[in-house]
Amino acid sequence: MAGLLLAVDFEDLKGQMKEDDMNKLESVVVAKMKDLESLCDAFRGCHAVFHTSSFVDPHGISGYSEQMAFLETEGARNVIEACGRAAYIRRCIFTSSLLASIWTSSNLDSVVDESCWSSEEFCRENKLWLALGKVRAEEIAWRKSKELKVRLVTVCPGLLIATAFPHAHKETSIPYLKGGPIMLRQGLLGISDVRKVAEAHVHVYEAMDNGACGRYICYERVVQRLDEAIQLENELNIQGLVSGGRSGILSEEIHSNLSNSKLARLLYQASQMSCNQ
Repeated sequence: MAGLLLAVDFEDLKGQMKEDDMNKLESVVVAKMKDLESLCDAFRGCHAVFHTSSFVDPHGISGYSEQMAFLETEGARNVIEACGRAAYIRRCIFTSSLLASIWTSSNLDSVVDESCWSSEEFCRENKLWLALGKVRAEEIAWRKSKELKVRLVTVCPGLLIATAFPHAHKETSIPYLKGGPIMLRQGLLGISDVRKVAEAHVHVYEAMDNGACGRYICYERVVQRLDEAIQLENELNIQGLVSGGRSGILSEEIHSNLSNSKLARLLYQASQMSCNQ
């Protein structure tokens, strides 16, 4: 596997990767999201750019502030700009978030899919900074990609969970789960295994030659019972962020209108092609 890895904290990242995986990388380039020229240098000659980074402030109370939302947007703008300027093939697979779709004022009985966009006004009023950052970043990515003729697809995963490192995502889980009790009550708390999300990115990229386009909501399951919410809180050691201290019938199932059918169809087609080879 050849690849290009971008990371400002590369030394920290090396400690999380197996040596065999590191050796498979063809090259490593360190770039700063706020530095457009360094991004251009990193992207030069690339056939595709996978933009998976997210700004996190580990010293903030929630791990993500209003300033982080601004930086997320500017980082997205720079990535698409650099992709348009320097990439050999102007193609970007952009990691957004399910949060960019669920905070909407539309009818709760409606299906929540790729056509849904979170309300910036609602996010700002309720201090949902991560959701605000994700929806603004994705929107600017779409605008810049059209301007620069960059082929763009976005993957919108739910709350990322790494089973091998159950506590590793606490800093990112806290801002994601702001508004968690509402997500639980409305059946909007999608969970994504980080490995499955990585595989989905690859499959979407491979399918771009066969018409893959637009947005792809990505999750494995939806938390639909109070006991599942409490179990998730215990795993992440963040009691109360999802259940809100609720009591009630632990096994009573909550209805969900979330839909990942678009990605499911793509993954099914990919599996069929693999079987036929």
